[in-house]
Amino acid sequence: FIINNLSQEAIDLFNEIKDPNEIIITLFFNACVQLGTEKELILLKSISSKISNSFYSNPYVVTSLIDAFMKCRDVTSAKALFDRSTKKTISMYGVMMTGLTINDQEEEAIDMFNEIHLDELHRENHSEKQKLLSEMNTDRFEANIIIYLCLLKALAKVGMLEKAQSFVQPIPSYFLTDHRIRSALIHMWKLIGFSIVNSYGLNGMGDEAVKLFYQMPKESIDHLTYICVLNACSHSGLVDVARSIFNNIQTKTEIIYTTMIDCLSRRAAFEEAQQLIEQFERDHAPAITIYMPLLSGARNQKYSKLSQEVVDRMQKLFPNMKDSLVAASILLANVYASSGDIGKATDIKIELHKSGAKKRIGVTVTDIDGKLWKFRAHDRSHAESAEIHEQVDRMSKRIIEHGHKYDASWIVRPMEPDETIETLLCGHSERLAMAAHFIRNRKPKRIQMTKNLRICGDCHEVTKLVALIYQCEIVVRDANRIHHFHLNGQCSCQDYF
Repeated sequence: FIINNLSQEAIDLFNEIKDPNEIIITLFFNACVQLGTEKELILLKSISSKISNSFYSNPYVVTSLIDAFMKCRDVTSAKALFDRSTKKTISMYGVMMTGLTINDQEEEAIDMFNEIHLDELHRENHSEKQKLLSEMNTDRFEANIIIYLCLLKALAKVGMLEKAQSFVQPIPSYFLTDHRIRSALIHMWKLIGFSIVNSYGLNGMGDEAVKLFYQMPKESIDHLTYICVLNACSHSGLVDVARSIFNNIQTKTEIIYTTMIDCLSRRAAFEEAQQLIEQFERDHAPAITIYMPLLSGARNQKYSKLSQEVVDRMQKLFPNMKDSLVAASILLANVYASSGDIGKATDIKIELHKSGAKKRIGVTVTDIDGKLWKFRAHDRSHAESAEIHEQVDRMSKRIIEHGHKYDASWIVRPMEPDETIETLLCGHSERLAMAAHFIRNRKPKRIQMTKNLRICGDCHEVTKLVALIYQCEIVVRDANRIHHFHLNGQCSCQDYF
């Protein structure tokens, strides 16, 4: 049942077993992982509280339960179980690091890597060849590969160049020969701002990406290359180039269609984008992924009518894809809010709340003096919060002097009586992160930040001005791309995001 993604059937079968052994318990935890809802979390807690204490001496059972808690978004229970475990295996560290990363606690995942004694990962008293021979033929080598993969995923999500370099350099060379490690490294450098065609696209260098694409030997081009170059065109507004490349692709996958639809939608070519969806659905079953870029493009244009039509169709075609529908509904609420219809936006959010859906919280992470700082909107959890907010106020005064007018269309919730447009927007997490740099170093030359959501339009304008006024290069990696804010007050995306 589990192998065939029939987790509910597996759980129903588990409930028929009177005295499950350790293997059955572990399989039950794995079934809960596949579903990962609040219902499964309640069931997990109930079953795990009833099983014999002897089961907790089995590292496979404990590892599986930690993984289940993490996938059900209960980080607290996972941490508590890990801390109670007296025999911490490499596999336990692996599921903890993976769980922390998927729950937006990647800096804690990196800290956990530091807790693992190096001699648990590789013995330093062996020569390189001896290590290779002993490690390659044991389960330890595979376990260590998994730990390094967890580390690289966390570093990719944090997106801080210097930190990534400091962790990658000490990785023994014989691990770097593993194809999984190589792939993870390419993915990490790509997200941080390296790695050829895709990196050109992410960093707003569409022309360079296209030039490199046409220089590549035809036999080297695969569907991933097409996705990268179409994505680069999408982020640089090169619709005609993208259309030409797309039309010459012999075998078009779902992701290739999705990327082309994204390119058209960003340029507000909605009619052509919808025609492409119809073309896809003539030969394929409907796919929810191809509707999201159309909805995102409609949001950029504050086109509430089209947004509502897209969400209605998604709900009709994909009624069971709850996570995607929640994301679509949040986007729709934001469209209504940005177009001034706060009432409809509020109604949608109330319905989401009733359904138990959780909105993803925006977080900005930045590295200051080798330490990762994490900020949420209006965050006052830091010891220096008072000073940070004072610096935000100073920054606000200076950008207003340079002609900035705060854009209320990026406010997506009702304002409280004591709030203003300025105070609400100035509380965004990326502004707090920038301010923290300026209080720690009055004249930083470079600031790098990672945000888990897309940067809002007002924050984008503000960051351009901050880079200009303070003569500080600012790099922001958001959910879609990498923005390089230059000293002349311009962004690499050319305001096309």
